[in-house]
Parts: sequence; C-alpha cells; structure tokens
Amino acid sequence: MPHSRYQNVKEFHGGEVPDQVRVSEPTVWFNPHLLPALRALEGNELQVSEVMEAADRWRRFAPLLSRLFPDVGEVEGRIDSPLLPLSSELSMRVTENLPQTVLVKADHALPLTGTIKARGGVYEVLVYAEELALRERIVGPGIGYSILADEAARSLFAQHTLLVGSTGNLGFSVGMIGRALGFNVEVHMSSDAKEWKKERLRRIGVQVVEHEADYSVAVAGARHSASKRGFCHFIDDENSRLLFFGYSAAALDLASQIKNAGIEVSERSPFAVFLPCGVGGAPGGVAFGLKAIFGDAVQCVFVEPVASPCMLVQLASGIERSVSVYDFGLDNKTAADGLAVPQASMLVARAMQPLVHAVATVSDDSLFFWVKTLFEEAGMKLEPSAASGFASVASYLRGLKAQGAQLPSACIVWTTGGSLLPVKEFEKILARAGM
Repeated sequence: MPHSRYQNVKEFHGGEVPDQVRVSEPTVWFNPHLLPALRALEGNELQVSEVMEAADRWRRFAPLLSRLFPDVGEVEGRIDSPLLPLSSELSMRVTENLPQTVLVKADHALPLTGTIKARGGVYEVLVYAEELALRERIVGPGIGYSILADEAARSLFAQHTLLVGSTGNLGFSVGMIGRALGFNVEVHMSSDAKEWKKERLRRIGVQVVEHEADYSVAVAGARHSASKRGFCHFIDDENSRLLFFGYSAAALDLASQIKNAGIEVSERSPFAVFLPCGVGGAPGGVAFGLKAIFGDAVQCVFVEPVASPCMLVQLASGIERSVSVYDFGLDNKTAADGLAVPQASMLVARAMQPLVHAVATVSDDSLFFWVKTLFEEAGMKLEPSAASGFASVASYLRGLKAQGAQLPSACIVWTTGGSLLPVKEFEKILARAGM
C-alpha cells in the first residue's frame, strides 16, 4: 500500500509560511533563498576549512576510540555507517513509481550509539578532552591519543562535568563517550524523551535531570546548571560549531561511498539527500559538508514532523529573529521524539538559508508506515524519526516535476537511529504501525 494514503501532500513555493503548515498538513517548502553553492559558501559565517579540520581530528581520535570500544575495531575507530541500496521494488514504492535509484545512509546502525548524534556528540566531547589533555601536557608531539584512556587522563577528566540538553539520542552519545573517558555527565531531558532512554543513561552512570517541558526548556536547564559551576563543559545543541562540524565530516565518508558505488554525480546529474531535522545541527552539518564537496551537484532536503517544523517556519519567516512552532498554532507533539523541537538553531538556520533546497513535513502515520515497511522488506530497525526521509521522497520529486525541474539521478535517505532500540520498545512501535 503506497504511503500516499497517509500523506496527501501539497507542494508549496514561496517565501512565507505555508497555510498547510499551520493546519499540520504535510507539505514541501521549496527554498526561495537558495543560492549557487559557491556563492553561498563564500558568504557563510561557517568555513569550509572547518570540515577538513574536523575530518583530521576524527583521524587523530581513531586509536582512542579503538581502545575505548574494542568492538568497533573492525572499522579501526571510525564512526561511520554503510551506504545501502534498496531493491528496485522498494525504491519504486519510496518514489511512488518514479524510476530513481534510492539508497540509505544507514546511521541507524552507526557504531557505538546506533544514532547520527554520535557524529556530533562524541566529537565535541573528544575535542574537550583533547583541550584538557593538551593544557596538562598529557598529549603532545609524538604522543598518540590512545593515552587518553590511561589513568592519568581519566583522573583529570573525573574533575570535570559535561552537561547537555536532549530528547534522548544526543544525551546518550555524550553520556556514552563521556563516561568511557571518566567525565561526570549531566543530561537534561525534555518531556518528549522516552523513559527507556533515560534508564539507559542512568545505567552507565549519567545523572539525568527530567523536565516537564519541551526540548528548549531542557537545553536552557543544562545551560543554567553549567553557569553555576566550574570545571564543566556545556554542549549547546542550539549553537555549537563543534557539534555542527563533527556532523559535517560525514559528508567525506559519503563521498567515498558514492564513488565506490559507481554513482555518477554532476550538476547535470545531481543527487538528493533527505535528512531528518530537529534543532538542525546534524542535518545542517551534513548538508554543509555535502555542499562543500559536491556544490550544486547535491540537493539537500530537511524533513520534519507536521507538529514540529521548526526549521521550515524559521527559514520561511526569515532569519532576522527566532520563531517557534508555537507561534503558528502547532503543539510540537510527535512520535518522532528526536525531532520534537519547537525552535531551530539560529546558527544552523543562518548557515542553511542559502544552501538547503527544500524542507518537507510528514505525518506521524507516514513514519510508522515506513518503519513497518522497511522492517518487513529490508530488515531495517528504525525509530520513527529515522524513517522520516522515506516519507518525503515522493512529495519532493513531485514538487520538482511540477516546477519542470530536473529530477535527481539518485535519492539518498539518511536514517538517524534505531538499531539499539530495546526489543520491547520496537515491538510497541511495530504494534502502532499495525504489525
């Protein structure tokens, strides 16, 4: 059964917030502020050079990750996921019978955390550990970073606390690497966070602070807690350049995989990437890295729940001031807990305004449909938020056709979490999906 049963998508072209957004109706907003990539990147407050710096840092950290987590040794300390082709039959279902190649960048199976948030959260913690170790001369010329797993470094890190606000997956990524290095970790969780995600953190020794409010309040709580103490580092999901560029390095890995897969990419034959979007750091970082590498040969599409389209309303309203989904009569209530964010990162919104091609919104019903379909037909174990890209491909392609624009030669759906879902939790998701 095609997922259009759940969507009934209307495409929208223009600069103001679409009426469909205000009534929680799925839509596609095509960005009128899109610029040629070279021009957009030259005028950006974020620098392309920082993508390469992040990639270099990841390489320095690889021996440490291999030592801390021996079971990722098969990938030599690299945090990356496979690029998986979908069958022709399933690709046709995703595109609703348009003959486009569909592949999956499988961050739902990412080593260590099973979520894309490891790319940013783990990276920022490692950078902070590096800064502390350099200051205390634990590392230096000729000293490999695997020494940061030794007792001297762990004793240093134990004097410091990491703080972050999260709906779940970023908190777990920070908690997992932070505790492995010996840091104290405090994670402020929003009301949208699942109980099992809180318990998972507590089991590894993380202090969980619960908030009876949304993601923005949880972030504010972590920020306030950090302001009252010394020897701490607040990981600011709304404004962190380190998170952003930790994510951006993933574009280099994807570029190698695209080449190895024999996919021809050019401005005349572009590919499209569909990225689930919450506050914006992960999709923004990945999109920035992809644009730095491929320029106008890649089309970046952000995907949000109909109840929480914070990036869409921000970009459509302009970047002069921050706006919230609540300003447009939306309630920010969605089964996609990782995307339940009322306000977009202004850092990301400013960076993405000239770079993102479109923002699509999708219904919760469509997320569960695709969780069920991908599990049954491809064996993928996804959280609802991780399935959002699949629910948006056909509507985006239809929108391009309506404009008379060239369709991408390939569509890559970026999944974001799911492989570490407890069995009982995944069974609940499948039950809601009707299995």
